[in-house]
Amino acid sequence: MARKGTAKYRAVPGPSPMSGRRVVVVPRPTPKRFYGHGIPGVDLEKLTGKLVVIEGADGSGRSTQIARLVQWLEGCGHATVQVGLKRSTLVSEELERAKQGNILSHITLSLFYATDFADQLENIILPALKAGFMVLADRYIYTLMVRDLVRGMDEAWLKNVYGIAPVPDAVFYLTVSPEQLVQRNFQKNHTLDYWESGMDVGFSRDMFDSFLQYQSLVEQQFRRLQSTYGFTIVNGERSVEEINAELQERIERVLAGK
Repeated sequence: MARKGTAKYRAVPGPSPMSGRRVVVVPRPTPKRFYGHGIPGVDLEKLTGKLVVIEGADGSGRSTQIARLVQWLEGCGHATVQVGLKRSTLVSEELERAKQGNILSHITLSLFYATDFADQLENIILPALKAGFMVLADRYIYTLMVRDLVRGMDEAWLKNVYGIAPVPDAVFYLTVSPEQLVQRNFQKNHTLDYWESGMDVGFSRDMFDSFLQYQSLVEQQFRRLQSTYGFTIVNGERSVEEINAELQERIERVLAGK
């Protein structure tokens, strides 16, 4: 069904957890840009796909929401690709091994993650966008920057490092209180992660106390950066179905080029 006006896209019916059927649009290309210097030789006009980022701490429900979004999008005929932290074939295994020793310096940890991101950007994200895919990122440069900022890294340096990153079509930050995150992480893993608790920063020798302090500072940095990067804050303490319905509705607008 063609729509009148300048917006050239066609609507196709797709399933919805709210109404049973919902109109999903074939993606309308929108202009792309990099946050900074970008990557030489990349023709931004050829990046016709959509990049959607789901941000949030461990235990915020990111993975659950992305799995549902992939199922929904592919059920509507959209090809999808997923990326995330520590998924680079270049350094992901080395990064995981290095973290196990709990002795990485802040700058080494930062550069490890930056390399992981750059490799996925060059070999997965950009090719997928060029092919017109929907790219769903389970966290993006914002988590990497926020973690480094809490650890005292220079913000101008970080912005320069991640100037290679394309600006996403949408970013959703799932907010969950540190107290809720503690409960969710214990329910899932029966323990807290050394790095996600900020134990390397030295807030407290008690991992529980350190986790609460670290995650509170992470949330503060996310909310501060929100005014700069314009991502959407989503209440992550609701039911999985409520959150997913909101994300689907917002992503449909992104697909329509709104």
